[in-house]
Amino acid sequence: MLPIKQLARNWLASLLPGSCLLCGADSRDALLCPACASDLPALPPAQCPQCAEQTTHGERCGACLKTPPHFDRTVAAFRYDFPIDRIIHALKYGHQLAVAGWLADRLAACLPKGDELVVALPLHDERLRERGFNQSVEIARILSQRLAYNLDCSSLQRTRATPPQADLPLKERQRNVRGAFECSTDFSGRQILLIDDVMTTGSTVNEAARVLKLHGASRVTVAVAARALKH
Repeated sequence: MLPIKQLARNWLASLLPGSCLLCGADSRDALLCPACASDLPALPPAQCPQCAEQTTHGERCGACLKTPPHFDRTVAAFRYDFPIDRIIHALKYGHQLAVAGWLADRLAACLPKGDELVVALPLHDERLRERGFNQSVEIARILSQRLAYNLDCSSLQRTRATPPQADLPLKERQRNVRGAFECSTDFSGRQILLIDDVMTTGSTVNEAARVLKLHGASRVTVAVAARALKH
């Protein structure tokens, strides 16, 4: 038999159903209604195992073969396209923190249980003061709970404020983040799960992975809520 408080919460939820974040329809206690949830953009079945870019047969892409990134694998829950972009913007700019838990749950379904250490991609203090929170930390905190991984949100730090990557041409993004991160912990032999919300060119997570590898990490897997594809 359910406790009285739980029965009361269930009764109240039935009187005040939730609204779908995208269309406003009744979604009960879910972030999205079933119709919107079924329209979310999926990644193609054949992807580069290192950067998750689309390939013909799931082989490594030409870019990773030509210039191997410092991270070893990329896992993404969705393709970055409409309407997943609206959902992520609701978290980053609308301060709807419930979205972080929803994204973490979808990302957890793509990851096996193991002994990885979860590290969130940090924001510079200036950007953190402007936004009030780090969306990657919010996702990482819940994801680490779902997978029973340890969480480290302090060792990797962003020490240099840089212009937003989205405002720069693709060729300048790698130079923009060069030297932007520092690490204060010896990660010798550790497998790191590096969390961010969106991966576009991969320049930012690549620089973070480079620093983590310099501090001993044996493997860095990038886990993002959404991956923007070239094609």
